[in-house]
Amino acid sequence: MRVVMIGTGYVGLVSGACFADFGHVVTCVDKDPGKIERLERGEIPIFEPGLDDLVARNVREGRLSFTLDGAAAIKEADAVFIAVGTPTRRGDGHADLSYVYAAAEEIAGLIDGFTVIVTKSTVPVGTGDEVEAITRRVRPDAQFAVVSNPEFLREGAAIEDFKRPDRVVVGTEDERAQAVMRELYRPLSLNETPIVFTGRRTSELIKYAANAFLAMKITFINEMADLCEKVGADVQQVAKGIGLDKRIGSKFLNAGPGYGGSCFPKDTIALVKTAQDYGAPTRLIETTVEVNDARKKAMAAKVAAALGSEDLAGKTVGVLGVTFKPNTDDMRDAPSLDILPALQAKGATVQAFDPEGGHEAVRMLPGVTFTTGPYEAAEGADVLLILTEWDQFRALDLSRLKSALKAPVVVDLRNVYKPADMVRAGFTYVSIGRS
Repeated sequence: MRVVMIGTGYVGLVSGACFADFGHVVTCVDKDPGKIERLERGEIPIFEPGLDDLVARNVREGRLSFTLDGAAAIKEADAVFIAVGTPTRRGDGHADLSYVYAAAEEIAGLIDGFTVIVTKSTVPVGTGDEVEAITRRVRPDAQFAVVSNPEFLREGAAIEDFKRPDRVVVGTEDERAQAVMRELYRPLSLNETPIVFTGRRTSELIKYAANAFLAMKITFINEMADLCEKVGADVQQVAKGIGLDKRIGSKFLNAGPGYGGSCFPKDTIALVKTAQDYGAPTRLIETTVEVNDARKKAMAAKVAAALGSEDLAGKTVGVLGVTFKPNTDDMRDAPSLDILPALQAKGATVQAFDPEGGHEAVRMLPGVTFTTGPYEAAEGADVLLILTEWDQFRALDLSRLKSALKAPVVVDLRNVYKPADMVRAGFTYVSIGRS
């Protein structure tokens, strides 16, 4: 089938490359000349394990291409996906849908014959209705169906998630559109992947509900971690004990400094705003947002407590990891963006290392010095702060680390190490929810 992907951000690029790998002919369209030039040179603008090889192979085999002008491709397309950004709108917290609506208007003027217009972007309930209305207004004669097909990709594991998903959700009651979507995802039938067909509004809500539930689960275990510290319990054992209950499950029960990234922060806020607009407030999600924001801000105090003083003037903090999670260079709403400025405000000098996020972080964290490795980040520091659980931080040479630090103090906000091992190695060790 012929597919057009509008937007070459994280979702658009991964989805386009994976559809091409399924055997479809995919054209990815973007208005950023620099991004298209880089993609045509084989340069991937985001870090996602395996994506560079996937893109290169499908470009080489003629199934994947990139362009600034998608007019010709849209005219021939069986399906056009809208995969543009929906950031939080300044001022009111709602999702900014201006890019989605602009794409819909452009698509409407170009489609030829029956075309499925698919919203892949995360959008509030009712967005598909507006996309349909825009298309009807621009092209009253057009033959089309608007479909919701939310993504459930985890950064760092996106290709695996696309090719072996738990489910595919498709929001449409149009039989022709259902047939097109079944054909697009037919390669997944080998894995017996469930394709859930729903109404369009239901599909839009599924995405927000899923992310909000996971965010709430993270926030729950973070609050349990705080309680564990007060009563002398171990949050990791608590998580294991409740996670073995199949009704709860073990995923997203890792205590930490709070959730971040491109989805959970903006999607929880957007769901809260939508629910308020409809007079059905989501109190649990409202509290989740408030608790998560407060948690990230409180982490700097945890570092100060480890050093025995709120005034960190003259102190150096070494930091391992600044991205919101490992295996990505994504800095969006990363806890580091709250924690490191708070440490600087207390007077600390901050030096950090991240395997992939440094190029983005250097402009988002002014005054932070970025080093070339983990031991360099620890060199001469009064405390080492572990903020992102990259694999390469899991087996550091503790003797070398201790020698690099001015004082053997480690604050581990991801529970990478065992307390007993760190104490035995001569460190003052502070973790999350463990004694």
